[in-house]
Amino acid sequence: MLDHITLIITNYMRAREFYSKALAPLGYHEVMEFGSAAGFGEATKPDFWIASGKPGSISHVAFTAKDRDAVDAFYHAAIAAGGKDNGKPGIRKEYHPNYYGAFVFDPDGHNIEAVCHTPV
Repeated sequence: MLDHITLIITNYMRAREFYSKALAPLGYHEVMEFGSAAGFGEATKPDFWIASGKPGSISHVAFTAKDRDAVDAFYHAAIAAGGKDNGKPGIRKEYHPNYYGAFVFDPDGHNIEAVCHTPV
């Protein structure tokens, strides 16, 4: 049910080198990089990310949704439950053409997402 998770780190190069070595025996390798964030995975989909930030910065967790309607439902339920908008449901082409996600901040400020990778 988890799609991906991001840990906030304070030294990008050190953490990137550490995770590259530590995760290699598990079959993980760096799959993608966006600025000071790197995504690791077993094949072509990164499901574990590190990103530069200050100690105590917000975390990010993305849950897999079965379809786009479930992403929409997650967003509306999270807002109704007291979450704050951090990105309405929609396509995120910067990730890939079928990346349909919605983002909310939970009551503690963590960035929570639901995502569907399936084309319409």
